[in-house]
This record gives sequence, C-alpha cells and structure tokens, in this order.
Amino acid sequence: MVDDAELKAQLKRVLSAVEQLLPPIAEPINWQNCYAASWRRHSLTGYLHPVDVLDPVQLDELLGIDAQKQLLEENTRQFIDGFPSNNILLWGTRGTGKSTLVRALLNRYAVEGLRVVQIDKDDLVYLPDIFAAIRTQPYRFILLCDDLSFESGEASYKMLKSALDGSVYAAPENLRIYVTSNRRHLLPEYETDNLGAKLVKNEIHHGEGVEEKISLSDRFGLWVAFNSFSQDQYLEVVEKIIARICTQYKILPFWDDATRLSAISWSHEKSKRCGRTALQFAQQIIGRRMREAKR
Repeated sequence: MVDDAELKAQLKRVLSAVEQLLPPIAEPINWQNCYAASWRRHSLTGYLHPVDVLDPVQLDELLGIDAQKQLLEENTRQFIDGFPSNNILLWGTRGTGKSTLVRALLNRYAVEGLRVVQIDKDDLVYLPDIFAAIRTQPYRFILLCDDLSFESGEASYKMLKSALDGSVYAAPENLRIYVTSNRRHLLPEYETDNLGAKLVKNEIHHGEGVEEKISLSDRFGLWVAFNSFSQDQYLEVVEKIIARICTQYKILPFWDDATRLSAISWSHEKSKRCGRTALQFAQQIIGRRMREAKR
C-alpha cells in the first residue's frame, strides 16, 4: 500500500509534468497600446504575444515599388474604412520589400485602428484560435504570414485555403490575410504538372495538379508582384538611399562615378538588384566614409 508521503510525491511529479505542457499565463492584449502581436505555439495550444518593438520603417522610405505601395495602401485604406477589400498575396523575388511594406502600412495607419498579427506557416492550424481572439475587437487586423511556401504533401495549406474560402473557418470581418512568398502559387511547380493539360475549343484547361496549386493562390483577391530592379532603377534607388542616410547623419550627400561603379559591383556580388541590396550597399559605403573621416 502507498503511504501518504509517497502518494503526495507522485502527485507532485504528475502535476509538474502537466504544468510543462500548459502555456504560460498570458494577459489579455491591450490592443489600444499594442499595435502588433505574434502567435506563440506552446505544446498543444498557443497564445498571442505582444510585439514591443516595431520596425520604424515609413512608406516614403520604400523606393522603387510605387505601384505596389499604391495597390496595398488603397486596399488597406478600404479595409480600415469598412469598405469591401481583399486578401493579398505579395509574391516575387526576395529582398524586394514585401513584408517591409506591410510593416510600413502598420506605422502609417496604426493610429486609425490598424493592427498586425504575425503567424508562422507551421502554426496555420491555429487560425481558428486567432480568429476567436480578435473577432470582437474594435480594430482592423492584418494577419501576416511572411515568406510562405508549401511543399508537396503538406496539409497545413488546407487550413489557409479554408480561411480564404469563407468556409466554417472563415476569417472574421475585421481581419484580412496578407501573405508574402517567393512563389506565385505558394506550391512547387514541376515540368510534369503540364502533362495533364488539354485544349478544349482553343482554350487551355490545366490538369488536376496545376488546378490544385492555382486554387490556393486564386483565393487571394489581389496578387501583387515584386520584381528585381533594372540596373537604372537600382542605381536610382541607391542614390536616393545614400542621400537619405547622409541627411540622417548630417553629412554631405555624395554620388559620383566611383560610387556608381561600386554599387554595380555590389549588386553583382549579391547576384540581384533590389531594395535590400541597395540599402546594404548604402550602409556599407557611408559607414566606411564616416569611419575614414573620423581618423
């Protein structure tokens, strides 16, 4: 027979093990003062965790993507005002400002009630829990899933598909889904996908594999493409970023042939021309000049 001391010790071990499975006690988020949160998974469930420090990037700091900015800002403005608006897929090459643009929109419109909740791909199964947590809040939420792509056989995309499709897991009226991805259709595409295509009355009908892949991205009302810059666009962006950073540090802006050639060489080393590459080059050359001037 187990005595009281041994029974208490066993119960203590069981409670300790169960406690480790439970999420930490999370205070309700005060959305009036908190502009962004991220979903934190813990064991069998998860919770929304406030983001205390936000990226201070502003819309006018994002150069070379004016058309994309206009599309996103118009849609977000409609959403904030309670007018019809769309979920958005921002797709294209890396480093072109997709997720940065969403953060800049938050900085512009947070005072008007815009909020952002970020979620990782692996946590999409918790979408119903996030919807329940924000459904009654008097704010307008963007659910941001950054750098999203699925591999063949992954099932988590079905939850996102259901949320976009207006099924039982449909997003609440005060939330729109913005997804960034390097893939237009979010799923890998293979040459064999086109084997099932056929021509009916001069119209191409895709095979089942392609249709399945298109069906997910097709549920986003807006597709916003982000492409690499031409060399002229890239150099224009570099020049403007250098001028802005120099102004910030109260030094004289510069732009000459040597800087131009260095910027081109930098983009070749990075194998791409985009806003991120331009910013990295500007920071490197300005920092170097400031350090040399200090010697």
